[in-house]
Amino acid sequence: MSQAPVLAMRGIDKSFLGVPVLRSVDLVIEPGEVHAVVGENGAGKSTLMKILAGVHTADAGTIELGGRAVSFTHPLQAQHAGVATVFQEFNLLPELSVAENIHLGREPRRRGLIDRRAMAERTAALLSDLGVDDLAPAAKAKTLSVPRQQIVEIAKAMSQGADLICMDEPTAALADAEVELLYRLVERLRDKGVSVLYVSHRLREIFDLCDRITVLKDGERVTTVDTADITPDELVTAMVGRRIEAVFPEPLPGTETGEVRLAVTGGGNAQIDGIDLEVRAGEIVGLAGLQGSGRTEIAEAVFGIEPFTRGTVAVDGETRRITGPRKAIAAGIALVTEDRKAQGLALNQSVGANARMVLDANARVHSRARLARISGILSSLDLVSRGEDQEVQYLSGGNQQKVVVAKWLAAEPGVIVLDEPTRGIDVGAKHKLYAVIRSLAAEGLAVLLITSELIEVIGLADRIVVLHDGRIAGELPGGATEQQVMAYATGRSPA
Repeated sequence: MSQAPVLAMRGIDKSFLGVPVLRSVDLVIEPGEVHAVVGENGAGKSTLMKILAGVHTADAGTIELGGRAVSFTHPLQAQHAGVATVFQEFNLLPELSVAENIHLGREPRRRGLIDRRAMAERTAALLSDLGVDDLAPAAKAKTLSVPRQQIVEIAKAMSQGADLICMDEPTAALADAEVELLYRLVERLRDKGVSVLYVSHRLREIFDLCDRITVLKDGERVTTVDTADITPDELVTAMVGRRIEAVFPEPLPGTETGEVRLAVTGGGNAQIDGIDLEVRAGEIVGLAGLQGSGRTEIAEAVFGIEPFTRGTVAVDGETRRITGPRKAIAAGIALVTEDRKAQGLALNQSVGANARMVLDANARVHSRARLARISGILSSLDLVSRGEDQEVQYLSGGNQQKVVVAKWLAAEPGVIVLDEPTRGIDVGAKHKLYAVIRSLAAEGLAVLLITSELIEVIGLADRIVVLHDGRIAGELPGGATEQQVMAYATGRSPA
């Protein structure tokens, strides 16, 4: 007799304020299966996951766990039924220990008191079962790195006896090297017979980890297919509804490499040293390297957040002393930070207010002529919104990122630094943003691109500067192989 699916969601409908978000969606996950759910932003992935987690209630349809019909109106009901969800935003209490977070509300007791020894022993055994032996149960959550916090979230899910663990963009905040740790955890869960629902925009992870893939588009299920039976190009076509012949657009006609716009010579501070870097007009230079290699530190030094204390910086041939962001802006340097929500946008303000933000805050670049250009800039970026009065928080991730770019273009910079510009946006929005980056170069800007996704830096950059341990380890032409980049990134020379 065949075993019942771990999860069977059938005919799921959900609307918000009369707007359909999910329409008759089916999702079936087998025991011990890693099952991907993919689609563009707005496809319905998060809503489907929140229904399964008990955050939302479906308007129609049925849910079965292990062949038993269930209906959740609260997340605790889902947890008690064996469904655990690891969201992008972790739910750890920073002042509590690893053991206390894992067992919160379910602490072992002895004579009415919390048995801390038993709790620590259970935690150590649970972590060991996941193949993690270097995480102390007594460590405070606030002292842990992002991947270590993620381990704690997964361990917490396991401690609840979960048969199904749902992971929402689990690698969004991880560097490439840290992703390998998550791979091992997911494979360990599969080996133990635990099923995983895996939501991610990163196609490489989907093909590396997942047994089957369900594609959602505009709130409907397009297909469910074995991973072995579909190619990345075919998957992208299913997700966006059109074929993307080239993931990375070619340089636009008329793009020319001109004079050096940004030159760093012998740059250094407490985190980086000996940085010699040039970016020319019309050129995209990629910074690659593992987490902690110095990529973001270079961006912050160029922009004056953590200034260079050694060496020189020249913009358009003029040596500039960049001791803070205001001086960087006055020199014609822009920085699109890696966390658009925390650092790049005022989410409860309008598109227009956000687009004017740099001009309004910096008298040296403020002018009526530049303010008048903002509407044209937003239009040139193909921003999808109800208008400039719409609050930014209601835009998709890709359109939010376009607003961040627009606020900097309003200041008419000569150099733009893009730090993780496509983080947390879907494959279709990424393709549109790649076209924006190409257009910036075509307009004569010098573009310094930082991304943890090797395929992006290889596909977009004209030159790739690879960092290791705070220094430049080597330089490669655009189109170099991942193996060549990783060789320099790990302190070796490419073969």
